[in-house]
Amino acid sequence: MTMRSRREDSGMAKNIAAWSKRMKDLRVANNLSQTDVAKVLHCSQVAYGMYELGKRRISVENLVKLAKYYHVSMDYLAGLCDQA
Repeated sequence: MTMRSRREDSGMAKNIAAWSKRMKDLRVANNLSQTDVAKVLHCSQVAYGMYELGKRRISVENLVKLAKYYHVSMDYLAGLCDQA
């Protein structure tokens, strides 16, 4: 693995961690269960739980659905800014 690909992997891991944390924080702040949010994404609770744990990559389409559902920006969801 080259230095560049290691940096890219590190950057991707940070993004996944940011999305995962924001997804859980938003869900909890809105008093929703994983099952509730899974229904919005048309996926199983297990799949959604794996998104929150960062063990499964979420599609851009589903990130857009979450941003619209919670009325937040994609930048906020991705952890790129702190204002929803």
